[in-house]
Amino acid sequence: MTTQELPFAHGTAPPLVARLRSTPEDFVVEEILGYDADGNGEHALLWVEKRDANTDWLARELAKFAGVPPLAVGYAGLKDRHAVTRQAFTVQLAGKPDPDWSAFPHENVKVLAATRHGRKLKRGALRGNRFVLVLREAQGERERAEQVLAAIAARGVPNYFGEQRFGREGGNLEQARAMFAGRRVDRDKRGFLLSAARSQIFNDVLAVRVERGTWDAPLDGEIWSLAGSRSWFGPEPYNDVLAQRLAKGDIHPSGPLWGQGEPPTAGEAGRLEREVAATHDDLARGIAAARMDQERRPLRLLPKDLRWRWLADDALELSFELPAGAYATVVAREVAASA
Repeated sequence: MTTQELPFAHGTAPPLVARLRSTPEDFVVEEILGYDADGNGEHALLWVEKRDANTDWLARELAKFAGVPPLAVGYAGLKDRHAVTRQAFTVQLAGKPDPDWSAFPHENVKVLAATRHGRKLKRGALRGNRFVLVLREAQGERERAEQVLAAIAARGVPNYFGEQRFGREGGNLEQARAMFAGRRVDRDKRGFLLSAARSQIFNDVLAVRVERGTWDAPLDGEIWSLAGSRSWFGPEPYNDVLAQRLAKGDIHPSGPLWGQGEPPTAGEAGRLEREVAATHDDLARGIAAARMDQERRPLRLLPKDLRWRWLADDALELSFELPAGAYATVVAREVAASA
């Protein structure tokens, strides 16, 4: 099913209809690296604010400005274009002095800080992101919206992959199917298409569990994801210790990032995952043929420090922190449908 058709956890439909991203300033993202710069090394670690700009484009422009090849620039994550984002980049200068970063020639980009660091930033080397979103022209049940937000603060939301993963009108999935049927694609694009295929299977497994009310509760044969890491364990009998860890948010039920071989789940959880994968047999076989390993992703997403306030009768501001790899839009969709 498409991201628009995915079921909701806190009601059959969101209580509001609103506009998100009326302007880039209504979608603000700030990276949380989780560590400080070394202060020494051949890499310049930059803290950059960009508005309405693509991460890959900015990386190329930083390389051009510093007079280094594009591969000398590193960043931890791709960020939304239609937003104001603050994120880190590294530029390997290899004995060269720092250029005057304040003279970077793009009005929608500011280099806020620069220091030295010993290593290139790698994709995924990120603890999380802070978000501030503004939902404008909001109409609907304001009191129920606040009840939904309180429920999200207490229970979280389903950890769906957002529509960005699937491309415009889901085009990445069609391209993935064409690739699996034999169409040649370049290496970078291949990774995006494989990710889209795995994300579709994951979202559909999670959708079934949302419909059955088990997205934040265990099934027989469950595999558990450890919060804040990519580690997982199980299956093992559910007991009071696991129940306490689940309640504290230390562990989450997990879903499949499909790969070769059989998923590690057993019992009811395993049957569900195999049944859903069978409905996407072309995707599952293509992913396995690409020799990707079976991996896991939490089914539950717990926003940290979720706050909200009404800026006006029709403007609702949300702020929260999410772990790396999670989508702010899946939090917002429980509260407001797109106008």
